[in-house]
Amino acid sequence: MAEKAHFRPLTMFSRPLIVRHEIADHRWTLPDLTIAVLADLHVCIPWTPLSAIARIVAATNALRPDLVLIPGDFIADRNLPARSIPATAIVETLAPLAAPLGVAAVMGNHDWWDCRLSRATRFARNSVVEALEGGPIRLLTNRAERLPHGAGFWLVGMDSQRALRRLGHSGLHDPDAAFASVPPGAPAVLMAHEPDYFAEGDARAFLQISGHTHGGQVNLAGWRPLTPSRYRSRYGWGHVREGGRHLIVSGGIGYSGVPLRVFQPPEITLVSLRRSS
Repeated sequence: MAEKAHFRPLTMFSRPLIVRHEIADHRWTLPDLTIAVLADLHVCIPWTPLSAIARIVAATNALRPDLVLIPGDFIADRNLPARSIPATAIVETLAPLAAPLGVAAVMGNHDWWDCRLSRATRFARNSVVEALEGGPIRLLTNRAERLPHGAGFWLVGMDSQRALRRLGHSGLHDPDAAFASVPPGAPAVLMAHEPDYFAEGDARAFLQISGHTHGGQVNLAGWRPLTPSRYRSRYGWGHVREGGRHLIVSGGIGYSGVPLRVFQPPEITLVSLRRSS
């Protein structure tokens, strides 16, 4: 069950809360699993500088999760009044993240829209992709990998659903490619930047972990009018259950549009999976 402290008002310089979600499901037959989620870093000066990211890395490691997921938006919204930070520096600061099952990531929409290298090369290259290449953080771009936890489960990563839509594209996500290597009926967790794919009812993953919304950045007793989702507050934040499946939407770390959060502070999200009794 999630902590209720997220309703207290905090300023733009607040340290992230630890927000916990517990999922008990009969389909999870493996040992208990703890996943730390660092969503929507939007690293920039002065709002979320590298020094703040380093503290977040240390706090995350102190939680001793089994797996760390970064569901996109490493870089800042270029419309934010801030100075951007190169992707190489961001990835170097995140490199000390440690977990037995490692650290995995997907791309967010701002990682495509607001990357200068992407825009300069008509999206043929990307600074976040290149910064992650060969490093300890595994980038899952429309692909899955089997993780050796108990009898094993599949972590599926999907590219951004909103990337390049401003150019008339339908997004860079490819669900069939992402799940291509997952055996039918195998336990699978999907990491997708935007939560909206959950509405498709894809039963190949019983759990989807997303960011993108920042919890709306404004939370008025559960009403999040600024949530960047076609479903608005339905997928605005937290643990959502639909059709027997689970969705966790992290409130994330950084800011988009304006550097302010109202009753929706930054968070490190901790998801605990266990088999239901």
